[in-house]
Amino acid sequence: MVIVDKSGVHRLEVRCCECPNAMSPDIQMFRHRFFPASFNRPKTVMFPHLVPDRYRELMRVAQQWRQLKTMKWHGFGHRSDNPSTGELALFCPACPQPGINVLLSEDESLDEDPSWKYTRSFVMDGNFKAEHLHPIKPFDEVWLSDGLGFMVGNDRYKMHLAEAADTVEKSSCNNHRAVNQANAARHKLESTGIGGVACARHGCFVPHSMVDFQKGERQATSTIPHSRVNHGGSLADK
Repeated sequence: MVIVDKSGVHRLEVRCCECPNAMSPDIQMFRHRFFPASFNRPKTVMFPHLVPDRYRELMRVAQQWRQLKTMKWHGFGHRSDNPSTGELALFCPACPQPGINVLLSEDESLDEDPSWKYTRSFVMDGNFKAEHLHPIKPFDEVWLSDGLGFMVGNDRYKMHLAEAADTVEKSSCNNHRAVNQANAARHKLESTGIGGVACARHGCFVPHSMVDFQKGERQATSTIPHSRVNHGGSLADK
């Protein structure tokens, strides 16, 4: 077995317990404070340190390690329940969020005058240069935080695009990039850009409100992040 430590890469003979009531090999590795690069038949174990000649295994472990740290930072380290949509991302810490950074007294409410006191403003924008090709092996793609961070869940987004009606928009402007890309067909690209909703004052993105563009800034792709901000639940929970 290849053991990667901060002291180097070592090859040692390791035998896992094969008793009838023994735990699976990956759990045994975790119990000995090793992090396996795979779980079915682990052949490489390591600590999350930089090792140039084990790049593929390092990237796999780094992604899993980052996922575990993210869940720990958001309070899911020792809980049996799983995070729901947007719970692994934080909203703007400067915008008013009752119960988080705003404490209301007994005689105060969010609807009282002046109405601007707890009002939040949002903007929508997109990046048309963040292109992404179709994966070579889509069946090997593993979503660790699908819909749990800033991006909208993949299945929910595809269902929305399949049901939403979209029309070809005509622009009177010369070489309007958003409209031109919305009407262009790019079969080799999985996404032609990225867009989302952010608070207008500080520029912080809203959790679970960012989407990929398939054909530029179409109306169908922009409605789901907009609906997330208006009807997707209270941002005070983030």
